[in-house]
Amino acid sequence: MKLRKQVTVCGGAIFCVAVFSLYLMLDRVQHDPARRQNGGNFPRSQISVLQNRIEQLEQLLEENHQIISHIKDSVMELTDTGAVSPSGHLPFRSANGSWVLPFDGRPTFLAVKPQDCQFAVSPRAQTDVQMLDVYSLLKFDNLDGGVWKQGFDITYEPDEWDSEPLQVFVIPHSHNDPGWVKTFDKYFTDQTQHILNNMVVKLAEDSRRKFIWSEISFFAKWWETADVYKQEAMRKLILGGQLEIVTGGWVMTDEANAHYFAMIDQLIEGHQWLERNLGITPQSGWAVDPFGHSATMPYLLKRANVTSMLIQRIHYSIKKHFSSTRSLEFMWRQAWDTGSSTDIFCHMMPFYSYDVPHTCGPDPKICCQFDFKRLPGGRINCPWKVPPKSVVEANVAERAQLLLDQYRKKSKLYRSKVLLVPLGDDFRYDKALEWDQQYINYQKLFDYMNSHPELHVQAQFGTLTDYFNAVYKAYGVSQGSRPGDFPVLSGDFFAYADREDHYWTGYYTSRPFYKSLDRVIESHLRGAEILYSLAVANARHAGMEGRYPVTDYALLVDARRSVGLFQHHDAITGTAKENVVIDYGTKLLRALIGLKRVIINAAHFLVMKNKEFYRFYQTEPFLETDDRRATQDSLPQRTLIELDPAGPRYLVLFNPIEQERLCAVTVLVNTVRVRVLTEDGQTLPVQLSAQWSSATQMSAEVFEATFMVRLPALGLAVFHLYDSADSPMTIRSDTLLRLDSKAILLHELGESVKRKDDPQEVKIQMQFMTYGTRPSKDKSGAYLFLPDGKPKPYNQKEPPAVRVVEGPLFSEVVAQYQHFQQTVRIHNVPGVDGLSVDITILVDIRDQTNKELSMRLVTNIQNGDVFYTDLNGYQIQPRRFYQKLPLQGNFYPMSSQAYIQDSHHRLTLHAAQALGVSSLDSGQLEVIMDRRLMQDDNRGLGQGLKDNKKTANRFRLLLERRSVDNKHDGFLAKLSSLLRYFFSQIPSGGVREMMDSATTSFPSMVSHATSSLLNHDVLALPVLPKRRGIPPLQTFAPLKSVIPCDVHLLNLRSIQTQKDPESPSPYTALLLHRLATDCGFEGQNLGFNCSTTQGRLSVSDLFKNVDLQLLQPMSLTLMHSSRPLANDSIITLEPMEISTFKLKLR
Repeated sequence: MKLRKQVTVCGGAIFCVAVFSLYLMLDRVQHDPARRQNGGNFPRSQISVLQNRIEQLEQLLEENHQIISHIKDSVMELTDTGAVSPSGHLPFRSANGSWVLPFDGRPTFLAVKPQDCQFAVSPRAQTDVQMLDVYSLLKFDNLDGGVWKQGFDITYEPDEWDSEPLQVFVIPHSHNDPGWVKTFDKYFTDQTQHILNNMVVKLAEDSRRKFIWSEISFFAKWWETADVYKQEAMRKLILGGQLEIVTGGWVMTDEANAHYFAMIDQLIEGHQWLERNLGITPQSGWAVDPFGHSATMPYLLKRANVTSMLIQRIHYSIKKHFSSTRSLEFMWRQAWDTGSSTDIFCHMMPFYSYDVPHTCGPDPKICCQFDFKRLPGGRINCPWKVPPKSVVEANVAERAQLLLDQYRKKSKLYRSKVLLVPLGDDFRYDKALEWDQQYINYQKLFDYMNSHPELHVQAQFGTLTDYFNAVYKAYGVSQGSRPGDFPVLSGDFFAYADREDHYWTGYYTSRPFYKSLDRVIESHLRGAEILYSLAVANARHAGMEGRYPVTDYALLVDARRSVGLFQHHDAITGTAKENVVIDYGTKLLRALIGLKRVIINAAHFLVMKNKEFYRFYQTEPFLETDDRRATQDSLPQRTLIELDPAGPRYLVLFNPIEQERLCAVTVLVNTVRVRVLTEDGQTLPVQLSAQWSSATQMSAEVFEATFMVRLPALGLAVFHLYDSADSPMTIRSDTLLRLDSKAILLHELGESVKRKDDPQEVKIQMQFMTYGTRPSKDKSGAYLFLPDGKPKPYNQKEPPAVRVVEGPLFSEVVAQYQHFQQTVRIHNVPGVDGLSVDITILVDIRDQTNKELSMRLVTNIQNGDVFYTDLNGYQIQPRRFYQKLPLQGNFYPMSSQAYIQDSHHRLTLHAAQALGVSSLDSGQLEVIMDRRLMQDDNRGLGQGLKDNKKTANRFRLLLERRSVDNKHDGFLAKLSSLLRYFFSQIPSGGVREMMDSATTSFPSMVSHATSSLLNHDVLALPVLPKRRGIPPLQTFAPLKSVIPCDVHLLNLRSIQTQKDPESPSPYTALLLHRLATDCGFEGQNLGFNCSTTQGRLSVSDLFKNVDLQLLQPMSLTLMHSSRPLANDSIITLEPMEISTFKLKLR
């Protein structure tokens, strides 16, 4: 009887929704003034209006269709189960074995405007060089090039510079790693402070001397310890153009493993420091040491108004090819750009290294003679056995001629008559003597060259921007513009090999524990920034700024700088010494603890129903953290919520993503008698599971309670947990434990994945493989991946212990092997959480010797040799497996996802941490999980990788089916397609060509949402019991209007004051990223209302209970401002665009 009532009610609801939606559609069409047309004429403007109206109508139909389908599906589920709950309660298990949950009652729709699907299929702007084509073209052979081993013999005619002299800019630099073989602080004490102290004195001795500096983390530390006279002298050198700050990031970031959130954040931190202390804005980018270069970096620099950039570590075969075609300088364009708005001028260094022997010209034996730190009697010498000579009157002519010959040969590789010659190396110029040796000897050489017109050369010290400006001037173009016929390039520069088959693809996985910890802290940093900014704005609005702990800003600054430091190319890469890794880990843990405090303090204020009751006590936190880490290298332990029959415990859940979230949340409780209520008293279904202390032992005191929640976007929801004997909606999981399993886990899980609504089965097998390293002298290490051939299947003598847990909200299989524990979980939750398979691999290879463990997915997807990896979580880069490359040359960095696809399906592996990935055969996707290596790989570290930790690698596996046509075949759809055909034939529009799908690819909306879900966990914050009782709490839902689901709120970052770096100004930086979406997959119920607006957004309508008093477009790092907009302006973002706005919220 009860079931029939439910069916009747739901059926009635369908009918009402349908009628009401139709009424709304007709009403909207009738009252649209744009429909009044001029006597049947069809001017172009009217045609476009008509087209828009049809699209609007289509969208309304689509939304209506989806809502009705949602209700209908729910009704069908209730009627098809063939069983009625014996107790009348939900959830219950039906006759066919599936679980029936309470109907969520919140129909949702996915309504993406057709215009928002255009970008993914738009034609791309043509480029002269596409890196995918370069890879296809090159043989990747390693021929002996003579003195330039990896190149070729360079010749020139003596009169080539007669009409236009060669301009040479020698750029002194010192590459300072913020941690590598020494810790950041030890480097500073031993070397960096002396470099900067000497710089102040030595540059001031001669105004012709120049220098460049990159790492602001070191510069800021020096500035804080320097007296006011040194600070003033340094400021004078910068403003006078003798010292240039290049890039200006907190560090010279790694470009393979770093996530774009952190890449941007460390750039903002450096730039904000420069603005506050020096009032300068960097113009040129300098990246000589990252191990390969990502296409994300030029985009970020361009958005920060940097006009030119330099890169160095690139595969030697690519350098040789670019040198032979004189393409070492180019405009670097994003592969997805439909025009040229992302172009930035880029200089690629041609030779092996950035040290002096490899920068003056092609012959290191000669260039080494012009590194005057290596003069006889010093601590370092020239490996080529010919030492430098001090320049004196007797030898200056011969020395100048010898050096000029190298300059001329190097310049033949470039198109302009302007030459860049770096002069430096790691931690150079730390002694006053070296400043004298280099500057005095070079000045004599320059003076000689410049005083002999017959040499046709003008040589001088310069900064990086001096060089770039001279190139622009030579071609008569403005700064940052394309000089003459310089090529346009798109693509990236992974993987990097510096010699032979030594591919730097090992560091994509090295020390995965810290790669994972980094991303956890990044999510906390973003969450803390957003909550802090909202809490301060709400406190100001309520006139309670004095009572809120605004001083938490210092914790944010510390965390920004610790996360920024870890983006350094020897930190997140896993390529530092063991004691340095511990130092990074300690800084990261301190940051995490600080961020949890910021989140707790903000959440405390924001969930108070009556702010008058708000009291902040430094020593008495209102909330507990969701988990704790005992040490910097231990996995987190979740907080236990101790329930008491005397009264409820309150739980605050924080959803850090910008969309409403429907998901399963798990907390630890001390009793099986648990009942969970929403804020308004609704009882939620709870799945109770055991807490396992080992593979075969469960705890008698601690239990896992999982319940389904709907959380507001960027909001805080309050739940009540009771110790209650009468909990009919709390259901215990069924658990099966098998210790003698003969079948391996793959057969336990089954070897195929089938979506409920897809008749086609996709074979997916999960295998574990191991790589060894070479028996020869060159072996794998922290940087290099040098395997001993193809991987072998992982084997262990004993079968794994397998347990199967099954219940109404989730089911999982856990298999315990000797070196890893594999957990595969499926959530029975509507929306994104239930659309992918949750995979966690707990890896522990601490007893292995020279082994690397990989997870391989083997499928029947026919992707051929093409696969896709993300770059920095920002964009997708197509890849190709090449037989001509060694196995290790086919691995690429995966920051957040990789996928394979064919004409029917796409299989995406989403990752919560950066790891190395490849597709070594059609239908395969393989990820390196951890690597334990006993030796150094001869790249300067002097250690292997022997400090492995127990590491949890987390993934989501998403299978999507390509849609044939997901619109309904109604009259309006047919009419609109007919009209579209008619419009497409109008001559001025032209016929749009199909894009070349090889150079770009984009995730679907479901894929974007899945990545967001995986990377930004819900934080479960228990309210601490209080003797005085808990004041009334309420949900905090900060958004006034829904953010379009193709817009990602990247950050809401409180800006520092000019005077005090540890207190906030009234201003906040809003960073938005508009995602580009592939709409070619079947739409799914995401669990929230997902609609798009062609990138339009009203910032003033974004946040509740605060007033917007300033809306000002800024450059990415807030260094350049545009005129403020009216506060009620609609801002527009293009697909893939990242934009920053300065807000004043009160």
